[in-house]
Amino acid sequence: MVGDLAVKSFWCERAVLPGGVAARVLLRVSDGIIREVREVDTIPLGSQRLHGVVLPGFANAHSHAFHRGLRGRTHDGGGTFWTWRERMYELAGALTPRSYQRLATAVYAEMVVAGYTAVAEFHYLHAGGNEMAEALRAAARAAGIRLTLLDTAYLAGGIGKPVAGAQERFSDGGAAAWARRSGELLPDDNTVVGTAIHSVRAVPREELAAVAGAFPDRPLHVHLSEQPDENRECLEAYGLTPTALLAEAGALGERTTAVHATHLTDEDIALLAGSGTGVCLCPTTEADLADGIGPARELADAGVRLSLGSDQNAVVDPLLEARGLEHGERLRSGRRGRFSPAELVAALTGHHALGRPEAGRIEVGAPADLVALRTGSARTAGAELEQLVLAATAADVAAVVVGGRVVARDGVHEELGDVGGLYREVLRR
Repeated sequence: MVGDLAVKSFWCERAVLPGGVAARVLLRVSDGIIREVREVDTIPLGSQRLHGVVLPGFANAHSHAFHRGLRGRTHDGGGTFWTWRERMYELAGALTPRSYQRLATAVYAEMVVAGYTAVAEFHYLHAGGNEMAEALRAAARAAGIRLTLLDTAYLAGGIGKPVAGAQERFSDGGAAAWARRSGELLPDDNTVVGTAIHSVRAVPREELAAVAGAFPDRPLHVHLSEQPDENRECLEAYGLTPTALLAEAGALGERTTAVHATHLTDEDIALLAGSGTGVCLCPTTEADLADGIGPARELADAGVRLSLGSDQNAVVDPLLEARGLEHGERLRSGRRGRFSPAELVAALTGHHALGRPEAGRIEVGAPADLVALRTGSARTAGAELEQLVLAATAADVAAVVVGGRVVARDGVHEELGDVGGLYREVLRR
């Protein structure tokens, strides 16, 4: 596991505990697990100090690491999600396992510096084997971030269409072949192995159930209703919405996370809530790609558990994702305070979506995965501590701890150094 086996202690100026914000909190940690939580008057000798407010480490519930190569390079000429996708295909076709590992290492290092302690990587660059997956596994370990590797079935180029061009390196040809290859991927001390249905566009109706049921003990993710065209095509082909089609295939349930869920009907929301399916929202990507604003409040009110993801990594800032969730709701509704700060923190720490239900809390038995936010910066000075999530950005992350080991301080990765330097090197190549 990512972490430090030594017994150590962290003194937190303030910490967000399950019961609220507490001051002068001492955490004793061994084997990367919190063993004791108590308030103290005196800082014990040898304790590592975490200033500001300490929260559970943030969970990135949806990432495509290689999309980071497009940041700042797709904004000329306008277009839509579909024209952006062609640029993405070009990038995918140029990657090798070696170059992908270098790029992903930089991306994951940026995530750590920004406060993420775990990431779910929605991985479909198979290229006929698992070399790309192993490159991601190595990148996550180098960056010191916990990885949930979501091996993705991508079997069609659209509803009723074969894969073509760059899509060919995404596909195993069929559900059985995908399951054989995916079954070769095993978890390790830093990696949870999960599965994904890319979308109802990329997995035919007759193969959905086979993919969904292939690994019933693994987390299952799926892109859902990201674009109106997806809904229209699905209705025309099957007479069902994408959500209803997934329900028919047995793909919904408590281990499932639907990503985006932007264009839903009331019946879709009821199906997701009734099955216990979670939803991962990616506000910065949904804005960047002009996807739309999803019914987040309605989903939450129905009992759907929400998480957040950076998706295409055009922005790597968990606090901006949380702010985007609330701001999208304000734009939809004309009202403020649609999500409370506590609800936003819960979405930021949605490790359940990553197959890590033990994480996301500062309490005995939880992983010692922590993020400390400055309270006196130009952005956060004067903010009420309970509302810090609506004032801070990734620039306010003072320290990040994963498994009891400090992996980043003040915007610099402890092992890999300046993330900008990593990017300059890999993107130059």
